[in-house]
Amino acid sequence: MAKHGPLQAPTAANGLTTPLLRRYGGGMEKKKPSRQQVYTLLVQIGRKDGDGLPDGATGAALMIYASGIDEAEAVRETVAILKQADTAPLDVTGYGTLEEREAEGHEIGEEERALMQRALEENAVIVAQMTPFFDGEELTCH
Repeated sequence: MAKHGPLQAPTAANGLTTPLLRRYGGGMEKKKPSRQQVYTLLVQIGRKDGDGLPDGATGAALMIYASGIDEAEAVRETVAILKQADTAPLDVTGYGTLEEREAEGHEIGEEERALMQRALEENAVIVAQMTPFFDGEELTCH
């Protein structure tokens, strides 16, 4: 019989058929409420070989929803993932959480809310929109 690590997920391939439970003390602990929040970030990227931007583009703006304990963590995770994806992040502007944006009067549609919820549930960085720049164009925020 093969040895399995204590937190290995059950699959037919590894022969485990029931979920593994983490036990602490006398029984199962209740899951702590997540401190994760979703932050809206606008990231400007430059050109890099293999970045997937259209021919002739000089860079792009990415609207991103990223989860994190705080905005700084969301920014760090986003930049790390974008670098892994062969892009060249140049600048990040944070627009805050859903609640902060609503307090500032931002109108947030259902599709945007759904993407934010997905980022929270999956502890993910989601690129919601990509706008390429071409010669002479620059990022403008309204």
